[in-house]
Amino acid sequence: MDSDVAPLAGMRGVGKSFGGVRALHDVAFSVRAGEVHALLGENGAGKSTLMKVLSGEVAADHGEITIDGEPVRFSGPADAQRAGIAMIHQELDLVPALSVAENVFLGREPKTRFGTLDRRRMRRETAALLARAGVEFDPRRPVGELRTGEQQLVVIVKALALDARILIMDEPTSALSAPEVERLFGVIAELRRAGAGIVYISHRMAEIGRIADRATVLRNGEVVAEFAARELTAAQASEAMVGRPVHLMFRTADGSASQQGRELLRVEDLAVRSRRPRPGRRDPAGVSLTVAEGEIVGLAGLLGSGRTELLETLYGIGTKGAWSGRVLLRGKQIRPRGARRALRAGIAFVPEDRRVAGLALEHSVLANTVLSIVDRIARLGWVPRRAERRAARASTDRLGVKLASLQAPVGALSGGNQQKVVLGRNLLTEPSLLLLDEPTRGVDVGAKAEIYRLLGDAAERGLGVLLASSEPAELIGVCDRVVVLHDGRSVRELDTAAVAEADLLAASMGEAALEEPLGAPEHAAGGAG
Repeated sequence: MDSDVAPLAGMRGVGKSFGGVRALHDVAFSVRAGEVHALLGENGAGKSTLMKVLSGEVAADHGEITIDGEPVRFSGPADAQRAGIAMIHQELDLVPALSVAENVFLGREPKTRFGTLDRRRMRRETAALLARAGVEFDPRRPVGELRTGEQQLVVIVKALALDARILIMDEPTSALSAPEVERLFGVIAELRRAGAGIVYISHRMAEIGRIADRATVLRNGEVVAEFAARELTAAQASEAMVGRPVHLMFRTADGSASQQGRELLRVEDLAVRSRRPRPGRRDPAGVSLTVAEGEIVGLAGLLGSGRTELLETLYGIGTKGAWSGRVLLRGKQIRPRGARRALRAGIAFVPEDRRVAGLALEHSVLANTVLSIVDRIARLGWVPRRAERRAARASTDRLGVKLASLQAPVGALSGGNQQKVVLGRNLLTEPSLLLLDEPTRGVDVGAKAEIYRLLGDAAERGLGVLLASSEPAELIGVCDRVVVLHDGRSVRELDTAAVAEADLLAASMGEAALEEPLGAPEHAAGGAG
């Protein structure tokens, strides 16, 4: 690529502070036509702030932005969009009550010659964009009926509709299954051929080497390294991001798993028939599995395979309907009927979307941390403040939550620290079984390492863990066994000591096995997540 040609977008000397806290310091960054430039860093390193400056959402305190070599100033996102810049945010900015088409065209709705909304055109153009992305949604379908991963695809399609020359993707695959990721990569390849420049933010190291040309690492708001992406190793990237060597997996050197005790959970041919089936959901339709004390069992499967619905069923939420099969906890048959009863039985649940289902963002870190144990520490209906602070401080210290104060709004924390708060709150209940749905989604490599360490420590203390993840490397590296779901059924059980990522993907797609292993290093068992 000719480095003498002016980049599509360039940034020089960019600085930004919020209330005296420096978010960016003298940052230089650029993206060229036909290039994918990866932007890496821990949560809170300044990646999103830098891209919000480029997309006009945040005004820099100083520095310069150029488009095609010419200096520009943006007074808002609309200015940036007119300059050909579009941003796909990590957090979904959709209106649940509106249709897919209405969300795609929100704020720029086409009109008929009579001045009314041209809904036919909206549906037609949305259908074409969905087909381009390899998605088969009905454009008339309300977004609120879609699963998180499906909504992520709608956000991507919404950005494609702007026909931008510079596309910023902030964790675009965080909620996607493997086939959806491949479709997205196909769209990125198409955009590159058309001369678009793409800024790609991701915590998934395996993706960077596949699709990016360059990789720039931010740490504490400063550029600390730049690499040729295809030569970059996960170890190099992780060390640059964190400032020290990072070991992602908690297994011992000989590959042995955690010590396992008695059987804790047994699920026998579990099936649920909901009274009011919701589109996009796949209720359990014949699931059998076990989890022992001190064991971490993974749940694999494509988007819509029923992983989330199984965890919700075991926690007693979203499962109004007819049951068949059995669920036994410590040998006693149970049927959880709500979060309160599940917690009393010793079952805790960390949901997929921490910002919607896991946290009260406007409330303090303290309030979010102790929420699940208020009844336990209360005395005659009164909650001692000292006991609250002591429990919250012990939890945040143990999990390494980075925060200014326990009274700070939890929504002000980085994504990784928010996830630690959710995990810490559940561990405070002292459960015997921990259910986790995508626990490292949108979490940086340092926070991942901490979460993996915490799960390993919990397993060593005898906690049983059932972990659903869309990352094969995470399942192989973290779990003792993996149960594969397909169309709501458990179809295979795999020992992670002798399985490759390709085997997991094949089983998730309903195939018995692949004839040949892929053989590439990133497909080997135990690779970095």
